[in-house]
Amino acid sequence: MSASLFQRLLGAEFYHLAPAVKALHLPRGNSHWHGQCSIQRGRHPLARLAAFVTRMPPSMQAVPLHVHFHAEAGREVWQRDFNGHVLRSVLSKHHQHLGERLGPVSFRFRLYRIGDELRWIGEGARIFGILPLPASWLDGVRSREYSENGRYHFEVDARLPWIGRIVHYQGWLQPANEAQAGRVLRGKAAPPFACSSSDDTESTTDIRPMQAVSLSHKLALTPQ
Repeated sequence: MSASLFQRLLGAEFYHLAPAVKALHLPRGNSHWHGQCSIQRGRHPLARLAAFVTRMPPSMQAVPLHVHFHAEAGREVWQRDFNGHVLRSVLSKHHQHLGERLGPVSFRFRLYRIGDELRWIGEGARIFGILPLPASWLDGVRSREYSENGRYHFEVDARLPWIGRIVHYQGWLQPANEAQAGRVLRGKAAPPFACSSSDDTESTTDIRPMQAVSLSHKLALTPQ
């Protein structure tokens, strides 16, 4: 069976991730996960515009989250339903980076492993595939995937210089399929996925960039 998108991007590092994180990124074809999430949108007018353009959900607390994953031909489609607000993105491999298209904006992320956690950090973006954004602007666009008590959790924080926070969301997810959920909890698959956030309150979680390294090198942590 061919490797998944995240297996190809991370190589041997993929197998050092927490079982819950691996489980979410292993399936091919169709899979469904559900959980709970909270979202915090920034208040700056330009932050609101950026969130609107990328189709981010409005601020909500502890709402149901349903995610449908469809993987085929080297790409993945993630369709998230935040209590009725649908956010769809398309992920693919761009050289050694993960590409994600959200509406008219295409992002380029570098993936890192820190311990058994998976981190994303923005390294590039284009609007309508033409207009590039300065790479330095993307340093504040980060994601963290981790396991807590055998369950899949995530945290996403997006900020831009001079504007501040665009959106922050955090929560948990678990497989909708009971059999898969059981394997995850036994450490044989990926556990549930979570999400939460709230307007203009700073996240207390330290999201540091991950650096994917070979097994013969020790992990490097990029300073904040």
